[in-house]
Amino acid sequence: MKYDFTTIMEREGHDAIAYDAVGHTNWGFEPDSPKDSFSFIPMWVADMNFPTCPAITEAIIKRAGHPAFGYFSPSDAYYDAIMWWRSGGNGGPRVHQDLKREMIHYENGVHGFLTSAVRSLTKEGDPILLSSPVYVGFRSDVEGQGRVPVYSPLRRDEKGIWRMDYEDMETRIRERQIRTVLFCSPHNPTGRVWEIEELQKAMAIFEKYDCLVISDEIWADLVFHGHQHIPLQCVSPWAREHVLAAYAPSKTFNLAGLIGSYSIIYNETIRKKVNEWGEKTNYNEMNVLSMHALIAGCSPVGAEWLSELLTVLKDNAAFTSSFVNDCLPGVSCAMSQGTYMLFLDLAEYLNATGRSQKEVLKAGWDVGVGWQDGQYFMGPSHIRLNLASPRSRIEEAMQRLKSHVFV
Repeated sequence: MKYDFTTIMEREGHDAIAYDAVGHTNWGFEPDSPKDSFSFIPMWVADMNFPTCPAITEAIIKRAGHPAFGYFSPSDAYYDAIMWWRSGGNGGPRVHQDLKREMIHYENGVHGFLTSAVRSLTKEGDPILLSSPVYVGFRSDVEGQGRVPVYSPLRRDEKGIWRMDYEDMETRIRERQIRTVLFCSPHNPTGRVWEIEELQKAMAIFEKYDCLVISDEIWADLVFHGHQHIPLQCVSPWAREHVLAAYAPSKTFNLAGLIGSYSIIYNETIRKKVNEWGEKTNYNEMNVLSMHALIAGCSPVGAEWLSELLTVLKDNAAFTSSFVNDCLPGVSCAMSQGTYMLFLDLAEYLNATGRSQKEVLKAGWDVGVGWQDGQYFMGPSHIRLNLASPRSRIEEAMQRLKSHVFV
C-alpha cells in the first residue's frame, strides 16, 4: 500500500483519551490498567490508531506557518470541497448533485448539531424515536434536552444481520404520537449499512406520521466494498424535505480532536430554524485548522487514502468476526458492513459459565484489551470493539481473549 496502516503509532501522552483515561475512575466506568507485563491495546474509544491522511497534516503545517490566527470566514474552497465530496468525490454514488452552498452549515461537532435540532424543533417532554442498540451519545442528546427517548429494538435475522422492526417502529410512533426520529446511518454500534429498500420502508412510515428525521451520517464514508451508503435525504422527494443530516470528516480521517462537522438541510424553513438556534448559543465557530484539514481530506488525495483505509478496515472486520464466531465459545457477532466497530454478543457464554458481563470485561482489561461495555449502548450482553488498529494488534488482542478470557 502507498500509505502506512501497519506501524503501531505511539499515542500515550499525545492527547488521546483511549490511552490517557486508562487507570482513572472519572469516566462513569473504570478503564483498568493491564496486569503483569501486558501492553495496552485500545479498542474502546471510537477513533483510529492510524495516522491521518498525510495531505491533511501537510495542510495544517502549511497554514500554521503563517503566524496570524485571527477572525475569518469559511472559504469558498471549504464549501466546494464538501460539495465535491458529497457529490461522489469520495468514491460513492453521485447522489448530491444539486447540493448548494446555502444548504451546508458548519457545526461544532455532530452532537452540537443534534442538540440544536432537538431544541429548535421539539419541546420539553416530547418523545423521540431511536433504535436500540443505540449510540450512547444519542441518549444524552435527547435526555439532556428534557425530551423522552422511545426505543425500537433492532432484531438479528436468521443470518445474524441486524434489521429494523418496522411494525414495532410504527406501533411506537402511533401510540406515543412521535413526530421526531433520531436515525443513525451507517449504524453505530452494530456496523450495519442500511439497504435502499430498508430505508424506503422506514421513510414510508415516517412520512405516514409526518415525522421530522434527524440523521447522523458521520460514518457515511466508512462503508465496505459490496455495500453502499444511501444518504437518507436521497431516498425520496419527501425525505429530501424532512430529513436533517449531519456529516463530519472526523471518523473518516481521524480528526475528532480538531472539531468540525457540518449539516445538510434542503428545506429552507427548517434550515433557518435550526441554524438560528445554533447561532444564538454562540458555540458554532469554526477552527481555522479544522477548515484546512477538511479541504485537504475531501480531495482526490483524500479519496485515494480512504480507499486503502477501507481495505484495511474490512480485512480487520472479516478476520475478527471469523475469529470470534469460530474461536470464542458462546460468543457471536455479525460481520460489520461499515464503520470500524464490532458488536459482540456474549449471551450464550454468560449463560453457560455463570460469569457476569462485568467479570468478562475486567478480564479483558486485565490482559490489556481495552474494550467497551455494550450495556452503555443498550446491548444487555454485548461488548463493543474498535477495529481501527494495525492488524498485528488486532490479532494479538484476539489471542489474549482466547487464551486468558474465554477459557
